[in-house]
Amino acid sequence: MFFSDIEMPEMDGFEMLNMLKYRNFDLIITSAYDNYAIKAFRQHAMDYLLKPVDSDDLIEAMERIRANKQKNVLGNELKHLLREWRESEDKRLALPMAGKTLYIDRNDILFCKSDGNYTEVHFENGGKEVFSKRLKEFEDMLGHGFFRVHNSYVARLSAIKEFVNQDGQYLVLCNGTNVPVSVTKKHKLMQALNG
Repeated sequence: MFFSDIEMPEMDGFEMLNMLKYRNFDLIITSAYDNYAIKAFRQHAMDYLLKPVDSDDLIEAMERIRANKQKNVLGNELKHLLREWRESEDKRLALPMAGKTLYIDRNDILFCKSDGNYTEVHFENGGKEVFSKRLKEFEDMLGHGFFRVHNSYVARLSAIKEFVNQDGQYLVLCNGTNVPVSVTKKHKLMQALNG
């Protein structure tokens, strides 16, 4: 059994897991934040425990993994759980703003741009809203269908019209907006667009 936190000094837990070529262990993810759960189950985590970890929850998670391995039903339960998470992922985002909550359909978002501790969310209709959440939080909330193309940008994959590889790398979105692509993100972006 392997336990991993999400936020760590050198790299986050997901980056560390992606570096492993072979994983022959049951994974339990721990985090102080509940918004990483979908990503954790995509990494084939057997459980997701919120910190501070309650000892009863930990014991229950370990016993459930042992029991399910013996019964060989763990795979079906995880598929069902992941399907439920994906269904919930399709719903609108509820984002608190000053004195109100804005409900946003993911497909209305073209891209998000980092502005320090704030994030600008740009919409297909040309509108823009600023939220007091970091870009990493938006990246995790948006999940499937969005990609971190640059340290400062997350773009909706279905909104990408062109990839331009001259005078610096950038994307042209369906509304004509240019979004930069970092050199380190290009390979994975191409895989996401072509796969």
